[in-house]
Amino acid sequence: MHVVLVEPEIPPNTGNVARLCAATRTTLHLIEPLGFKLDDAQLKRAGMDYWRHVEWRRWKSWAEFQTALPPAARLWFIESGGATRYDAVKYSSDDYLVFGRETAGLPRSLLEQNRGRWLRIPMSNSDARSLNLSNCVALVLYEALRQQGFPGELNP
Repeated sequence: MHVVLVEPEIPPNTGNVARLCAATRTTLHLIEPLGFKLDDAQLKRAGMDYWRHVEWRRWKSWAEFQTALPPAARLWFIESGGATRYDAVKYSSDDYLVFGRETAGLPRSLLEQNRGRWLRIPMSNSDARSLNLSNCVALVLYEALRQQGFPGELNP
């Protein structure tokens, strides 16, 4: 699996996602601009000593990332407003789960271009603005891994 963070802004969120990616052997893609430096103490603290176990790539832009994708890559865009719930699709082991900035989400133009792959996480309280980015990544990634039988699980 692949997790893609488009312009992440909050170091502890990215650190938590890196830790999640290390634990699940998921490749992490960070698309610039980042809202922090990669040597940020909060980022390191959240990821603790997991960074050395994360397979990750840093991309200068969405265009650079998109150009490097394999021809058959399937990207799923997770953002409120999607017509399909995240648990209603069948994930593959080489899929990319794409998440946007904490304060702005994914660009509307990107979502409109990919309407068929725009997924939402259901929420029941209209007063709750959003969920935490690292929680969203965990929800969707673990659903995708569950569908695949949790490949590589230790001590099942």
